[in-house]
Amino acid sequence: MNLQSEIEYFSDVQPVDQARLLSVFLHELAVEARSTYGPSVDQVHDGARLRFVNEIVCRLAGFIEQLLADDQTRPADDVVLRMLLSPRADTVAQDLVLNAYRRAIHGFDRYDATVAMDK
Repeated sequence: MNLQSEIEYFSDVQPVDQARLLSVFLHELAVEARSTYGPSVDQVHDGARLRFVNEIVCRLAGFIEQLLADDQTRPADDVVLRMLLSPRADTVAQDLVLNAYRRAIHGFDRYDATVAMDK
């Protein structure tokens, strides 16, 4: 995966579609996080990675709200994509993110992007 091309692609997408893409990513990341626990509440076997996913979810949920509110103080697109897709020392955590991102991009490509019509 080429980080710079992912940043460029994301930056070319309208904010509402960026929010939609990141929402799909959050869903896919939650699916990935299921590997960190068992079927009952007391069976968390990878708490560090579950916490890692929770932190990503928290940050992206806030960013999505800023996108939808057109908050100009939100982090730049490249900052968000670098946070998600830059290489990590923890390769298992990196794989959680990259697997979720690949599925989100694949799912996102199946839909038409929102078109903003000028009046």
